[in-house]
Amino acid sequence: MPFVHADSVNIHFRTGATHGPTVLLAHGFLMNESMFDPIRKILAHTDINVVTWDARGHGRTGYGDAPRFDYWDLAADGVRVLDALGIERAIVGGMSQGGYAALRLALLAPERVAGLALLDTEAGACTPDEVADYESFFDAWCGTTTLTPLAEGLAARLIGGADPAVWRPWIERWLAADRTAIRPAARCLIERDSVLERLGEITAPALVLRGEHDHNSTADKCALLATGLPGAGPVRTVTGAGHGAALTHPEQVATMLAGLVSACVPHETQPVAVAGI
Repeated sequence: MPFVHADSVNIHFRTGATHGPTVLLAHGFLMNESMFDPIRKILAHTDINVVTWDARGHGRTGYGDAPRFDYWDLAADGVRVLDALGIERAIVGGMSQGGYAALRLALLAPERVAGLALLDTEAGACTPDEVADYESFFDAWCGTTTLTPLAEGLAARLIGGADPAVWRPWIERWLAADRTAIRPAARCLIERDSVLERLGEITAPALVLRGEHDHNSTADKCALLATGLPGAGPVRTVTGAGHGAALTHPEQVATMLAGLVSACVPHETQPVAVAGI
């Protein structure tokens, strides 16, 4: 089980067995790197190396002695994972908060980013209304309110899609975990800075993708993101999906990721076509 050390934090990550072009993916809030298992399984039929890692305070990655952190720290953690694997350049991406880290990685170390895969995410800071909503929600989550209704409502919004069976394993994880442990990660989420004004600095080819029914990363927010990135085309929409399109509709997302890889790597090292989708 590989880890890379970052200050006092041990960052858990997972890598594929191939030596082809790498896609480094960061997960969404209250998820962990296993959310990309369906995509990993699909892309196992190609030579694309899918690398995923657990953000601070999620999965097998803790906080160490530094519970105060931001998405720039998570971006640096992504670079550390690439360094640990000896990977010079990768397609870097993520879902929701993972996209926040991916954008900052592209600004922090542009020479390491061959392309960007931005899945149900945005570039702006929280609005005052969003801050108030988040603070109210996390007060309830970390308090004494019965957690099950909160977890079920969160699954519908955080993951979405038409099949609630996909939500169940995540709800069970949330109910079994220490409900107060998410506070530092929640502060990181709420207090994030905007990088909207810096998007023009990111010239790598970019895929901006959102679920049709994503009420978090709205059509307007994603359009603003795509418009600001010189290397992005129009926003791609996954029909029927919500905020967790990568989890609920992995075939469509994997196909778009494979297309991005093919556009970003030299012809002689392009991956083979994704089979069966």
